[in-house]
Amino acid sequence: MKTAVVKLKEIRDVYDFVAAVTAYDGDIDIVSGRYRVNAKSIMGIFALDLTQPLNLEIFGDDPDAALKDLQRFLA
Repeated sequence: MKTAVVKLKEIRDVYDFVAAVTAYDGDIDIVSGRYRVNAKSIMGIFALDLTQPLNLEIFGDDPDAALKDLQRFLA
């Protein structure tokens, strides 16, 4: 498992982020406080407080490749 912090500043960022995450086969979760949502779920992400940085947890065979693809969203 790899962790990172992401910041989604605009609505377009959420759509682009979900599109990038969906291309990854492994599981990716976003944790915000006591809430944990699937990062491939647009509705789940919009349920979070996007004014705060979000903790990203990447599971799977190649989490480094996912982090590389998500570089522009990292805080």
